[in-house]
Amino acid sequence: MWRNLLLISILFISSSASADLRHYVASLDNSAWRVGQNTPIECRLEHDIPDYGKAVFSSKAGKDLNLLFTLDMWAKPDAVTNAKLMSRAPQWRPGDAAKEITALKYQRQFNGEVPKKAAWTMLNELSQGREPTFYYSDWYDTSHTVAVGISAANFAGKYREFRSCLANLLPYSFDDIAFTVLNYKDGGTELTRFSKYQLKKVQEYLSYDPDVELIVVNAYTDSYGGRSINQKVSDKRADSVKDLLIANGIAQDRIITEGHGEKRHVSGNDLASERQVNRRVVIKITKPI
Repeated sequence: MWRNLLLISILFISSSASADLRHYVASLDNSAWRVGQNTPIECRLEHDIPDYGKAVFSSKAGKDLNLLFTLDMWAKPDAVTNAKLMSRAPQWRPGDAAKEITALKYQRQFNGEVPKKAAWTMLNELSQGREPTFYYSDWYDTSHTVAVGISAANFAGKYREFRSCLANLLPYSFDDIAFTVLNYKDGGTELTRFSKYQLKKVQEYLSYDPDVELIVVNAYTDSYGGRSINQKVSDKRADSVKDLLIANGIAQDRIITEGHGEKRHVSGNDLASERQVNRRVVIKITKPI
């Protein structure tokens, strides 16, 4: 294994001296890192690669901490391309051998992506002053090799900011709240304890996400009581949820409500537990595709 790594390192050092290698990497003077998004629903750490594109580390709210690296290229691959991601020392640290992080495959007309484990390795290497570098054959001329380096210069400060953002991501995602069912106590508009918690999650998420397109609120009752009374109760429940969403900054014209009374039961009505399931408000949230 060590022999193979040494051989790879020698090959890349030799290639660097060759005119057949095109190397894209920011210099010390123009290496700029920025936190592109810093909210409880998304964190982005971005770095410009001169004459090539942009490097992006991103993570979104969810039950598990996720991380994705995207190599955003100005010119997307024109063919399926095998690539190798190496960690190499910068020019001012000669003699420090390169090491492989992972092998990749670029899809035609798509940006290059690096999965979670390798993306964390890239961040660790950058924090040690090393340059994660992608190597692949030019899809127009396979006799030429392209090297795309991610400079560690000016990385540390923005990385701390990015990690702080990661620590504050919500522990649930859009998919977790996009279809939410709220249940009510017997009669009236008081939610069960668990449903209050669910609604709080919906309100919190929506307060941070400007991309929500439409919120549909459908309210239902059990079959106890008169139909006209149940219709009024369902209307009132739908309106109360709408008022709470508006109070959290959601535009009124993006919320549609409808009360269905005792129609469309999802359970029986003989047992108290069954009636509680029927006393519900269903919130459906959509975003642009």
